[in-house]
Amino acid sequence: MSPIEPRPQDSKLTRTRFAPSPTGLLHVGAARTALFAWLVARQAKGQFILRIEDTDRSRHNQAAEEHIAESLNWLGLNWDEGPLRQSDRLEQYLSWAKQLVDSGRAYPDPYSPQQVEELRQGAKADGKPFLFRDFRPSNASLWDGKQPLRFRSQPKPYQWEDAVMGKLSAGPEAIDDFVIIKQDGFPTYNFAHIVDDYLMRISHVIRSQEFLPSVPRFLNLYEALGIERPILATLPYVLADDGKRKLSKRDGAKDILDYRNDGYLVDAMVNFLATLGWNDGTEQEIFSRQQLIESFDLSRVQKSGARFDERRLLWMNGHYIRQLPAARLYELSETFWPASAKDYPEKYKREVLALIQDRLKYLAEIPALTALFFEDLPADMKLISGDKFLSKYTSSQLKDLLIISKEAFEVNDFSLTQLNETLNALLKQTTQKPAVLFSLIRVATTWAPSSPGLADTMQLLGKDKCLLRIDQALSLLEK
Repeated sequence: MSPIEPRPQDSKLTRTRFAPSPTGLLHVGAARTALFAWLVARQAKGQFILRIEDTDRSRHNQAAEEHIAESLNWLGLNWDEGPLRQSDRLEQYLSWAKQLVDSGRAYPDPYSPQQVEELRQGAKADGKPFLFRDFRPSNASLWDGKQPLRFRSQPKPYQWEDAVMGKLSAGPEAIDDFVIIKQDGFPTYNFAHIVDDYLMRISHVIRSQEFLPSVPRFLNLYEALGIERPILATLPYVLADDGKRKLSKRDGAKDILDYRNDGYLVDAMVNFLATLGWNDGTEQEIFSRQQLIESFDLSRVQKSGARFDERRLLWMNGHYIRQLPAARLYELSETFWPASAKDYPEKYKREVLALIQDRLKYLAEIPALTALFFEDLPADMKLISGDKFLSKYTSSQLKDLLIISKEAFEVNDFSLTQLNETLNALLKQTTQKPAVLFSLIRVATTWAPSSPGLADTMQLLGKDKCLLRIDQALSLLEK
């Protein structure tokens, strides 16, 4: 890999990066960080870089790296450079580390992990915060590359501007010596990302709130290296639905590709992620990708955590599904049909989709919503006994209502017009309310907990199947 030229100090090109560690799956919070970085770059007609921070070799997972790329591709977050891997750039980190050694700003760490822990426990016993700089060796030996290398900090107060959080500050107590090169020769994140961001000419560093406490140390290191720091933007956490803690697996947080596999539409997911803690100052909730690019502004990202409201995601995805052309919905539904739909013609399945499109919130609901059109569902009398209206009637009364209804349907041509006319006529004839009569007919003809409009459903099922199912329901009521 050819080295990247240092960033000219007067460069105006916006270059952002997404720099995940390939140790696990990509979740909502990380996906939102990638999206915000991508939007900043695209709005400025700049460049978006994918960098794989793989210096923790004990946790490196090649499958995770591939998963990250697949996730970004699904979200449409195309990168202009990358994936660039830190493991391919070790010589550059060593070169920069030696500059710090030569300037007296780095030294070999003489302590074993066990000794460091003993020092930490000693400070705790004395009621003091543990700061490694309090235990620096007085006479540091030459670094031979076999020991960890620590940055020699120069504690001082800092004030800085964060593109999201605004003015921030920290005292000298926030700054300590930290390892920059590990014993295995690989750099730590704290060191490598600063070198990379400079050499890759990154203009904006957009990352999660978890890194905020380390920023004073980073500022100290920028000064020691004599390089200009980029614009820093800290994104608050994505919170669980109750808004009280960071979203985690126990709160139902899923891998981003799980949403794809469940039939969430990519445009809905991008819209949802973009508005998770950001708005353009209006009441608008639905944004096209181009509108997001044009409207996005880091200064309008909220400073507090963004609550992950899955109901809002479901609503938004349902909205996008309802806007799909019929042909596109059928194309996307290919892998979601119930097994019982296998032998049915395409025309019929398209008609089924048209009937349920307004009710779909995500495509994985298709089997549950459409099974009644492809198979006889098992009769479940709880659909009657558990209904607050039907449960008030005896089996004999319900049977009488079904007999009257069946007689009316037997002379019906099952066109949508005639079905609606017959259903309305039955209301008058039986003096029943729709909540009773229509619910009974729906249960008898579908045995599903819910269904699309009754006339539409019966018309698509067809006369023979509806009458047969009503007969079966009558037999059950007889028993």
